Amino acid sequence: MRTKTSLLAAVLGAAGIASSLAQVYSVNVVGYVNYPAKAPFSLIANPLDNKAGNNLNNILPGVPLGTTVYRWNGTGFDSSVNFGTWNPDLTLAPGEGFFINLTADTTLTFVGEVMLGALSNPIPAGLSIKSSQVPQSDTLGNLGFPAALGDTVYYYRNNGYVSSVYFGTWAPDLSPAVGEAFWVNTSTAKPWTRNFTLQ
Repeated sequence: MRTKTSLLAAVLGAAGIASSLAQVYSVNVVGYVNYPAKAPFSLIANPLDNKAGNNLNNILPGVPLGTTVYRWNGTGFDSSVNFGTWNPDLTLAPGEGFFINLTADTTLTFVGEVMLGALSNPIPAGLSIKSSQVPQSDTLGNLGFPAALGDTVYYYRNNGYVSSVYFGTWAPDLSPAVGEAFWVNTSTAKPWTRNFTLQ
């Protein structure tokens, strides 16, 4: 009888463990990205969705004092300065981009979740600053960028611009780094859509 009771207790215990393990499940991919930002200016992006909020105090809490961020609003720049906390506390979601002004080269660490599922990043006509909503470095074509003839992108690298124009293919066919943003100049508004899943 004692053997049956011990065996039954072991089976029930194993079933309880298996049941509790089966309930620990998440489709979220959480991590961090280190971005080597160059001084004085870098054109960068927030590559991860911070569930505490994609505002500067959450996504860039430990940058040097006096660091300034410039976000394009369509006609000019909104700015924010770090005085121990960011003022104002701008929101910078994945898919957007911004300039950061640093006094020295700094590795910036972004923490959050990889955006999954049906993603949409609206691109207005004219000039805008955009980035991939997924932390992935690849060609714009492979990232699903909706290029039309004559569209131009401008990367700000090594304190100067490098451009690429779409003529049916990108020339030159440059790849943005994870966390790198770029200017887009297009004559028509369009959505940058992508269905991103992990397999």
